[in-house]
Amino acid sequence: MKSSSSFSLSAPLAVVADVESQPGSWGQLLGSSVRAAVLVMLVTGIAYPLLTTGVAQAVFPQAANGSLVMRDGQIVGSALIGQQFDAAAYFHGRPSATLGPDSAKEGASIATPYNAGASGASNQGVTHKDLAETVAARVAQYRADNGLATGVSVPVDAVTASASGLDPHISPANAALQLPRVARERGLTLAQLQQLVRQSTEQRSLFFLGEPRVNVLQLNLALDALSKPVVTSAAAKE
Repeated sequence: MKSSSSFSLSAPLAVVADVESQPGSWGQLLGSSVRAAVLVMLVTGIAYPLLTTGVAQAVFPQAANGSLVMRDGQIVGSALIGQQFDAAAYFHGRPSATLGPDSAKEGASIATPYNAGASGASNQGVTHKDLAETVAARVAQYRADNGLATGVSVPVDAVTASASGLDPHISPANAALQLPRVARERGLTLAQLQQLVRQSTEQRSLFFLGEPRVNVLQLNLALDALSKPVVTSAAAKE
């Protein structure tokens, strides 16, 4: 018994031939494609960015504008990006492994701490010889800067760079070890600085994310507001 229905490969071809035989078909298809592309561009490229920008400016204006830190009406940095502090009268941030272009050699890079245009870490593993030597040198320098004995433990964040190389925070333990140096340079008591560090310590986000931390830029700004650095006779002659 033969089936009354049959399948023919020529049917799809007939449909294509029928479409091609209609003069306006390709023009209609092209028009539909262009209209769809324009619609997607308007929604995703204009409407959505304007909407999210407007909501951010209305609800989180400080964060939306880069979390900028102001002093005397001037922008002095961002709460999200660390800065290099070397003076003994200031708290020092964690090391930064970011790079920048070498002006002396075209195409080469050199260490440029806290280069916000080139966020990144050294990507050296824990067994990397250069990393071990770098950390050892940082430990020795940290102890020398802060008058610490050889056996005193040094916080990890004081001698290692963050994954971004731009971390603006240090741990409270790191800040505590720098207190005697800063107090001496500023002519302040340890109690005054301890209170300042406590006031500048940020707690865990949502009470369980991350660890307590101190924003170095904001701490140093608060430090300047409390007391200007003591100018020694040696510094005055320079």
